[in-house]
Amino acid sequence: MSAVFALGGYVVIAPLFGASETSLIIAGALLAAAAVAALWNRMASRPDHLRAVQSQRILDIANVSLSYMRQGLTPVTAQEVCRLTLQRTEADAVAITDRDTVLGFAGEGEDHHTVGGPIITRATVEVLETGEHRVLVTREEIGCPKRDCPLRAAIVVPLEVRGAPVGTLKFYYATPRLLNETQVTMVDGLARLLSTQLELSELERQTELACRMELKALQSQINPHFLFNTINTIASLIRTDPPRARELLREFATFYRRTLENSDELIPLSQELDYVRRYLVFERARFGEERVRFSEDVPASLDSLLVPAFVLQPIVENAVQHGIRPSGPLHIKLTAHSRDEAVLIEVADDGRGIPAADLPRVLDIGFGRGLGIALKNVDDRLKGHFGPESGLDVQSTEGQGTKVTFTLACMATPETTA
Repeated sequence: MSAVFALGGYVVIAPLFGASETSLIIAGALLAAAAVAALWNRMASRPDHLRAVQSQRILDIANVSLSYMRQGLTPVTAQEVCRLTLQRTEADAVAITDRDTVLGFAGEGEDHHTVGGPIITRATVEVLETGEHRVLVTREEIGCPKRDCPLRAAIVVPLEVRGAPVGTLKFYYATPRLLNETQVTMVDGLARLLSTQLELSELERQTELACRMELKALQSQINPHFLFNTINTIASLIRTDPPRARELLREFATFYRRTLENSDELIPLSQELDYVRRYLVFERARFGEERVRFSEDVPASLDSLLVPAFVLQPIVENAVQHGIRPSGPLHIKLTAHSRDEAVLIEVADDGRGIPAADLPRVLDIGFGRGLGIALKNVDDRLKGHFGPESGLDVQSTEGQGTKVTFTLACMATPETTA
């Protein structure tokens, strides 16, 4: 006979005649800032080196699994993620399911835990129904029909997209003695990160179906290279400056949450500027505080000006990625002012600049290493929203810097549209 009870945010299934382990819900998602903060706060009683090792491990798994999970939850991607995760954790087996089927399984019991078969563990079905975690401490709770199966305990955590369970991540162990707080934390944090990556996959699928003007910009900003660089920066700081790493994790989660949520056609300019400032936090952490200097001159009267989401950040990102020199600071200045019935916004830098031969082609699709795609995308969206008189103008001198000017014709603030 078993009892079900809540403990530390978990729902634990345990036999009445046995003792259950204490389970704590800890978050590790780059998407959820509050969850990332909770992961560190609830581990505050542990030595810093243990927290650093665990966070490093979670980030490492997230890094290697990103290219797979962004393809969606499929048998191929699930099997690869199970294999990669097993190599980097203390679990005896790892499995991933969708809502009906075992999509991937790696480790002990692989000979009879069939990939492609239906879910047989009742606790897994309950996780999918309730969205609550389960910690299993007996062979009977796992429910494997093979009597000599070596797996005797498990942690089952939901994988979610937009708050709804779409599958589960399962860590199996040969003995319940391995079900300690560290293992629970690992599974919970990793599940949240994998859920974040599934969110990115879902957004990309929506992009193919939705209006290109509404969501293509969002897709273009979920940049794997930026994600990898930021993860590596945070991972390095975990070893050298844990408090700074915690701060960046919280900021990074907020940054990506805004990326996922800001799919509205128009947002206030003040909100877009805040997104730019958050982005620069990570670039300064990567290159050094003094290497990237940013200033802005935007009158308060333009704070409520409505602009398309994600038009300024890719321009500033281009300034950093293509303008920064091997040494010395890069200065970026953002200004905005009204002129007649239009608003002009300028992003100017004193970086490496664009060769004269390339300048006429910077708004061509696919020109350069990422530069042309972002600029072309922004230019198309401005024209699509506000007419052919709007758009981008790019001026640059090689070795001296680049200035990108936005023209927003006939723009309206929320007050004037009321």
